[in-house]
Amino acid sequence: MKKIISVLLVAAMTVSMAACGKGNTQGNANQETGTEQASGTTTLVYGSGDYTRINPAMDEHGEINILLFNGLTAHNGDNEVIPSLAKSWEFDEETNTYTFHLEEGVKWHDGEPFTANDVKFTIEAIMDPENGSENAPNFEDVEEITVEDDYTVSFRLSAPNVAFLDYMTMAILPQHLLEGEDMQESDFFRHPIGTGPYKLASWDEGQAITLEKNEDYFKGAANIDQIIFKIVTDDNAKAIQMESGELDLALLTPKDAKTFADKDGYTCYDMKTSDYRGIMYNFNNEYWTENKDIIPAINYAIDREAIVEAVLLGEGMAAYGPLQRNIYNNEDVEHYDYNPEKSKEILESVGCEMGDDGFYYRDGEKISFVLSVGAGDQVRLDIAQAAAQQLGEVGIECKVEVPTEVDWSGQMAYLIGWGSPFDADDHTYKVFGTGKGANYSSYSNTLVDQYLTEARESDDTEVRAKAYAKFQEELAKDPAYTFICYIDANYVAKSNISGINADTVMGHHGVGIFWNVTEWEITN
Repeated sequence: MKKIISVLLVAAMTVSMAACGKGNTQGNANQETGTEQASGTTTLVYGSGDYTRINPAMDEHGEINILLFNGLTAHNGDNEVIPSLAKSWEFDEETNTYTFHLEEGVKWHDGEPFTANDVKFTIEAIMDPENGSENAPNFEDVEEITVEDDYTVSFRLSAPNVAFLDYMTMAILPQHLLEGEDMQESDFFRHPIGTGPYKLASWDEGQAITLEKNEDYFKGAANIDQIIFKIVTDDNAKAIQMESGELDLALLTPKDAKTFADKDGYTCYDMKTSDYRGIMYNFNNEYWTENKDIIPAINYAIDREAIVEAVLLGEGMAAYGPLQRNIYNNEDVEHYDYNPEKSKEILESVGCEMGDDGFYYRDGEKISFVLSVGAGDQVRLDIAQAAAQQLGEVGIECKVEVPTEVDWSGQMAYLIGWGSPFDADDHTYKVFGTGKGANYSSYSNTLVDQYLTEARESDDTEVRAKAYAKFQEELAKDPAYTFICYIDANYVAKSNISGINADTVMGHHGVGIFWNVTEWEITN
């Protein structure tokens, strides 16, 4: 390894390696936020990324969504589907129809009643191609939505979709406030009204989003009175503000999280996730039309274990596919284990020749691409830089850039993150399926489409296992990504916060920690 990996490994060894997860109970002199105030009000301050809008129907990601909204279903700590706005449901196999029976007496935060019309409105808005929702593939097999009465709604599907109950965790939006509105641009998404355990109190743009508990929440009021999403977009700043006591809870980098392992007053939660990182290739870019055959060489050039140890300090695992945290993972596919010599063999087999500068050339053009990384994510940047160094060692030039705005259609490659702890259909069908809403790489493979469709349309575990095994085999033969690693979620909280479930497998971006937030408590 050259300088970057060597430096990172030294850093890993010098940071405290004490087990992160023990709860020290002595107070910190700066801890004044996550406490019961003199008035008896409890406040939790969470270190959050920034939000330009809160729009769960159009945007998949958003830790704040589960606090403001509910779906018909929800997930428990084992990521199993449980009732939420729907108290029960049944499925008619002959007609592929789900019928949901809704909770009665549920109120929107503005006091208006929640009804089945809101459900129909929300899902139809997501399905409308004019609205451009990245969640649309989840509901593409819905043929008809019928409101039978205020508290009964049915969905007739064109084909079985075993993940449908998982997808009905989708936040339901109020028809009376959004009907006729632009589902991308409406001011509602800066002033959201939901049915969830917390409601919006104020939004100071770029600074903080303040939520107050919903005293009329249909499942019972939360214990913590106020939750503040303090906007801290820089990873280093999060750690500093956690140390100073400005934050009560934050998702930190592995390196920063370990510095809190032995600090009094803090508890570290090292949580497993389904969240992977990899190099996503933009197949709309002409470069990959001409050079797609070098992607296997890139795959073999990446020393994943070295990156896990150096960048993640061991808090993760090497990645070879999108389903490694799922029951349908196929361990027998090609892992593309680190093999720089094989990488060079592949390059030379497709007509590349080593130049005097140490890089390969084909037809006079250097084998070189730009890898873009989203701003503010230090771990992604470190992964990208380590991967670029490793690629350089075999003769592939990779230049890392952090654009001010991601150009999804024009960029060459991106350090992507995906992964779901729920049904295997999630983050596969819409990510790798041709033309689907979250397929930002414009990847297309007829066999991949076929196997993913077969898997989603069967509730037979053997049929699904075979289909997903074939999907993973084909994805390895024709890679959409260079998979690099799965990342653990390293949360740090003040020790006077109780109720956080450390055993729940988190989703993409470490999302999911608030699944049982109504049960959390803050004690002096």
